[in-house]
Amino acid sequence: MIREYDAIVVGGGPAGSTTAAVLAERGRRVLVLERDKFPRYHVGESLIPYTYFPLARLGLIERMKASHFPKKYSVQFVSMDGRASQPFYFSQHFQHEAACTWQVLRSDFDRMLLDNAREKGAEVRHEVCVKGFLESNGTVTGVRAVSAHGGTEEIHAPITLDATGRDALALARNGWRVRDPYLNKIALWTYYSGAVRDPGIDEGATTVAYLPEKGWFWYIPLPDDMVSVGIVAEKEYLFRDTRDLAQIFHREVARNRWIESHLEPGSQFGPFQITGEFSYRSRHCATDGLVLVGDAFAFLDPVFSSGVFLALTSGELAGDAVDAALSAGDVSAARFTGYGAKFREGLEAMRRLVYGFYDNEFNFRDFLSAHPNFKGDLTDCLIGNVYRDFEPMYEAMARFARIPEPLPHGMPLIRG
Repeated sequence: MIREYDAIVVGGGPAGSTTAAVLAERGRRVLVLERDKFPRYHVGESLIPYTYFPLARLGLIERMKASHFPKKYSVQFVSMDGRASQPFYFSQHFQHEAACTWQVLRSDFDRMLLDNAREKGAEVRHEVCVKGFLESNGTVTGVRAVSAHGGTEEIHAPITLDATGRDALALARNGWRVRDPYLNKIALWTYYSGAVRDPGIDEGATTVAYLPEKGWFWYIPLPDDMVSVGIVAEKEYLFRDTRDLAQIFHREVARNRWIESHLEPGSQFGPFQITGEFSYRSRHCATDGLVLVGDAFAFLDPVFSSGVFLALTSGELAGDAVDAALSAGDVSAARFTGYGAKFREGLEAMRRLVYGFYDNEFNFRDFLSAHPNFKGDLTDCLIGNVYRDFEPMYEAMARFARIPEPLPHGMPLIRG
């Protein structure tokens, strides 16, 4: 077992396991500390097409093709009166095998990613809870961790990566979490067995079904006859007359006929779950000796299923940046300026589209009727091709909706 490390990755979810795999493949000595024992439950099951490319770099495409995950060829939108749009098939825009993506059971998918990091040489320890960061003269030099048996250990490395998800260890310790000023939705979800799946190629489609006040349902077919069903809406809307989660869920199901009819033959199982306000970003993506990755850096409202894509992308970018920093013998915050700028670029492309979705005066159909030349740009953003110039599209969209300026925070904390 390795005892001297080049990098410590705190958290073994998609961002952490991707970072660890990239570094291990470069010959770096990597330790992953994961609080839970895998497999473990996680929500966020729908992948967008451009997730293919970090998965390809990790060498996982053939495993994904051989998996039991339903294939996802399209997304469709359902009006409040239950009328479904024509499905949007990704292959209509993108002629690549990435146009077929997947609906994943996160317990299996996340384990696949972490096993891959281990196979590439990363050391993985489960049921280890990191309590804080070690510092020397303002530089993070490792972590203080507690094992499942209660033993405390100090572990040192030149660089530490915080991939602790929405728990966001560095954000909590440093007060760096900044909530998005407008995207303050909450989510309520559960699971069904025996619910309706659309026929043929549409069996694995993601459905977004609208509710009043710009709320919406997700409907995601999963393996073994499971369906993930959730609501995203304003807290005040959901809790307007009760705080009972089951009552709220069934009340909203009755407000969309498509969702109601698809769930009618099914059986709900497991708890009703809820999570707090969705969208935030850290004031800083890095400080000396520490880099934030995935949800530990930023989280964006899930309406366009961007979560896993952003986690894998940030893990890939962070892995490359850390490898370069280690080669240079310099893990100061300034080394991660490019990482912060690049990841923020992709985040902002999708964030502005989410703002458009939630604007009460905005409709994508009306926008494209007025500007059909932007259909390709809009589609690229939706499928994850976010590292390109969208300024002309958003300048035009700003005449239809409130499109925000980029958030000013998220770059490294450079002292002195």
